Amino acid sequence: MTTGHGTTTVADLRTDCTADADGRLTFVLRAPSATGRLLLRLRPKKGQPEKILHALDLKPAADGRSCAVLGPGPALAEGRWDVYLIPEPGAPRQRLGPGFRDLRTLFDGHLRERPSPVAVRVPYVTRDGHLAVRAWLRTAHAEVEAVHVTDRSMTVRARLHGATLGAAPAVRLRVRGGGGTERTVVPATEKDGRGFSFTVGYGELAGDTGAGNRVWDLSVTIDGETSVRIGRLLDDVAERKDIFVLPTAVIGGAVVRPYYTVDNDLSILTERTRP
Repeated sequence: MTTGHGTTTVADLRTDCTADADGRLTFVLRAPSATGRLLLRLRPKKGQPEKILHALDLKPAADGRSCAVLGPGPALAEGRWDVYLIPEPGAPRQRLGPGFRDLRTLFDGHLRERPSPVAVRVPYVTRDGHLAVRAWLRTAHAEVEAVHVTDRSMTVRARLHGATLGAAPAVRLRVRGGGGTERTVVPATEKDGRGFSFTVGYGELAGDTGAGNRVWDLSVTIDGETSVRIGRLLDDVAERKDIFVLPTAVIGGAVVRPYYTVDNDLSILTERTRP
């Protein structure tokens, strides 16, 4: 993108972004009268080619700038979407930086019932200073509403979106890559069939570290077989792993640490302490 003097400025490559409660994202470029298209690219896994692109036309905004709107549908595939500008056909795409991000409507998103599929979009700033959108797309989702941690246990209150608990729900703690090793907890359920709570005692997990450190992923099983991951997605935080740090506990010869993963799902790490 160029200015009237034919030079590109850092400000030109920034865009403001507003999120609406229904999932709509509005991008407004800082440069006046910018032309071209906005491109969202699903970031591919390392070593894989890019496969999914979503292009948006730029249109004049009321203040003379240019804007592009990503409507509520279709839902974005789960992952991280990088945002680019293509100033004209055939021109190289340019990565966009963040301007003002208005995410106020996302703050209390957990208070709104979500139908299936549960689709979430949160604009954020990458570690290298660019604008991106974190998207989740799940048939159902169990949203953490509160976590209470003691030196012996963790109690979680959560709510199911996109489904109901059905008969005999169970919370499953499964060892990641552990060949099916798991523990089961029976949750207390609310009358509406969506709210539930459960307590995980650390003693049994801590006593099961003989094979080394383990990560236990938490999910709730509904309909007797469908597992729904437990986490926190329905607010304005795209990456909570290093922000919402939960207390650790020492049980016998192990350290127990509940945490949010890079995907904002809830897990528990058990580590053997040194003798």
